[in-house]
Formats: sequence, C-alpha cells, structure tokens
Amino acid sequence: MSPPRTDHEARRQDVSEAVWRVLAEHGFAGLTLRAVAAALGASTGLVTHYFAGKHELIAHALDILEARTQQRPRLRAPAAGLAALRTHMLNILPLTPEGAAMNRIWVASWDVALSDPALFTAQTTRYERIRAGLYTAIEDAQRLGELPAQADPRRLATTVLSFTHGLVVQALFDPERFPPDHQVELVDDFLATLTR
Repeated sequence: MSPPRTDHEARRQDVSEAVWRVLAEHGFAGLTLRAVAAALGASTGLVTHYFAGKHELIAHALDILEARTQQRPRLRAPAAGLAALRTHMLNILPLTPEGAAMNRIWVASWDVALSDPALFTAQTTRYERIRAGLYTAIEDAQRLGELPAQADPRRLATTVLSFTHGLVVQALFDPERFPPDHQVELVDDFLATLTR
C-alpha cells in the first residue's frame, strides 16, 4: 500500500528545506546529494528518490531560490514612476542580512547557470522579467515627466539593472565600504543622473 499523497508532499517539503539549508550554508559548490541527505538525517537513497542526479538537484535549488526571493519581505513603492523604479532597485540590493544571504546565493548560481544550457535559459528568462519590471517603472516615470521622454526605456532598464547588480557585487565583497545606507545613497545619486 502506497503512502498517502500528503506524506509524499510533506517529505518532499522536508527535502526542499534540507536543500535550502545546504545551499545557504555551503553554496552551490557544496550542494551534493550526500550533503542534502546529511542535512535531512536520511540516506542518499531517499534523496535520489527525488533527484536523479546533481543537475536535477541544482535545478530544484534554483527553483527554491526563486520562490524564496519572491516571498521575502519587500519594500512597497509609494508611487508609480521614479519612486517605483527606486523601490525595484532597493529590493534587489543586500540591504538586510537576509538580502545579503540571498544575493550571495544568487551570485554563486551564476557560475552554475553559465555552464548549463537549460539553467542558462532559465536565468536569462529571469533577468528578462526583472528588466520588464524596471521598464514599466521607467515608462511610467517618462509619462509622469520624471525621466526624459526621449530616452529609450529598454536601454535604461538594462542600465539600471547593470548598475544595481554591480552594486550588489561590490556590497557583497566589501560590506564595510558599502553598508546599507551608502547603497541607498548611491541608488539616489544614480537616479539623479537619469533625471538630468
């Protein structure tokens, strides 16, 4: 007699939590079937019931990372346009310990995604979604007269995301030089240059 479906789903959730713990503590380099089994307090055989190999495990880890990124507390934009653009940028930055941990894992995932075509495509799609959100805020800002109407909103969205991710990397590698308040100042300085 097979176990009830809810037991299987509960066990899969336990496995996902173990994947997250390993990922948060050891990054993608330490994410192995054996490490997940140890975190779960189970055999490797149990873990292979859910993941046929390292590739499936990494893909699942990226799915968990995406879901946790979407579920984490976020700032709410006080208004459309430039305020929304600023909020999008701040929500990406490592301004809290949780945000820093999440960004460390995302940055670590880049190496994995660059070497695997399927993960590369998924990551590319993710960045397209982020740029689309920035694009909408930029178009609103142009409509409201907060940004120059002649600027190409797609190009600006790319520039904004490039700046933001560059700041993420600097803040992760040099948190003393880039504390949260300084990151916010740099975002405001950057946005000021766009309004000129």
